[in-house]
Formats: sequence, structure tokens, C-alpha cells
Amino acid sequence: MPLTHQHQLMILADILTNHQTDCAGTASECEQVQRLTKLLKQNHNIAPEIQQILEQVEEYSSTGAQQVDLLNHIETHQPDLSQWVETINHYQ
Repeated sequence: MPLTHQHQLMILADILTNHQTDCAGTASECEQVQRLTKLLKQNHNIAPEIQQILEQVEEYSSTGAQQVDLLNHIETHQPDLSQWVETINHYQ
């Protein structure tokens, strides 16, 4: 059974929330976020406000997956993570 875009958004928000609250993550989580954002960007049923942040989230995850110091990358993006999660949760 394929995941609906609502499920994909929930997973995306969960991973980003974990990065924000734990200030930790893995390269594989970043890769998963990158895959999710690519799928979601193709879905025209997603709220325009979420579509706007997907590019930023994809860039964050793409860069994060290649970071030697992922902790620093996550710490640097704390304000962004907070805003992205808030936006996703609001429009879900």
C-alpha cells in the first residue's frame, strides 16, 4: 500500500522535528528527507505554502547527507527546522 501525501508529510515532519529537538541526525535520515521532498514536490495536492518550503528542505537534506559534521549543519538550521515543521503541521 503506497503512502499518501499526508503520510509522507507526517514522516517528513517527524524527521525534521527529531533533528530540531534532538539536534542530531544521520546521513540516511537526510537522504530519506531528500526522497520525500522530491516525491512531495511532484504532488499538486500539497498546499502552496508547503510547496514553497520543499525546495529549502530538499537543499538542507541534500547538503546534510554529505556533511562530515552533521551536528553543526543541524545546529545551523535550527530556526529553519522550527519554521518548516510549523508550516507542515499547520497545513497538514
